Amino acid sequence: MNHAGRIDFHMHTVVSDGTDTPEEILKKVKAAGIGTFSVTDHDAVKAGQIILRLRTETDPRFVPGVEFSCKDEEGKYHILGYGFDPEHEAIRAVVEKGHRFRMKKVLARLEFLKTEFGFAFPEDEIERLLTMDNPGKPHIGNLMVRYGFAESKEQAIKKYLDRIRFSSEYIRPEEGIGGILHAGGIPVLAHPFYGSGDELILGEEMEKRLLRLLGCGLQGVEAFYSGFSAKLRAEMLALAVKHDLYVTAGSDYHGTNKLVGLGDTGLGDEEEAPVGLRRFLEAVAG
Repeated sequence: MNHAGRIDFHMHTVVSDGTDTPEEILKKVKAAGIGTFSVTDHDAVKAGQIILRLRTETDPRFVPGVEFSCKDEEGKYHILGYGFDPEHEAIRAVVEKGHRFRMKKVLARLEFLKTEFGFAFPEDEIERLLTMDNPGKPHIGNLMVRYGFAESKEQAIKKYLDRIRFSSEYIRPEEGIGGILHAGGIPVLAHPFYGSGDELILGEEMEKRLLRLLGCGLQGVEAFYSGFSAKLRAEMLALAVKHDLYVTAGSDYHGTNKLVGLGDTGLGDEEEAPVGLRRFLEAVAG
């Protein structure tokens, strides 16, 4: 059963920090020859609901998805969820909590830029920012570039926006995982090796991190990812076999906000899908 080049379970739209609308994503997925996909906006399920209404029987198969930004005393995690009921109160509660945190952070970041560096934006720009579904650092970064406060979005984030810290304004991993499970979905650890900032988690530390999340109900790992080397993929696939986990493949496509293409998951064109990935595809076939 070869799924190479035909799946992508990690992408973002304008509902979070991507640049494509749900309608554009659906068209681009078809054009890219992807047969099964999921949209995983940060702390949001709106785009998936739109796609579910838009798609026809001849369109690629779609699996509802989400990506929750989580944190606890041990670090940061991005928890992906798949195949849940997007209307279920359990998933809605986590989405709403994540959205509240995001909006508070936007206001705090704008105030930080103003008081610490004297960077101020016109009221209409701030209003436009606050009416977005899930504004975040990339949106503020792009605004900083537009008004000459930074040379690039990346510089804006690294030099300025990353300097403000939020100690408690996060969804805990057990909350994100629990919301996905209660809504009938499968919780998966996104790009597992990546921690906070440039942190890379490997070996024993990676397995401890994984075991901690398994204790919260985690069921899978994103072993195929656009940013992983062959060595990292092999390490994560070995952990997936050892702990009997589902395996997913995702590009983390953000439109023009990232230099990553749709379907760029690291799963080769002639590569046979591993058991964990085949099991995952069967589980979300519904």
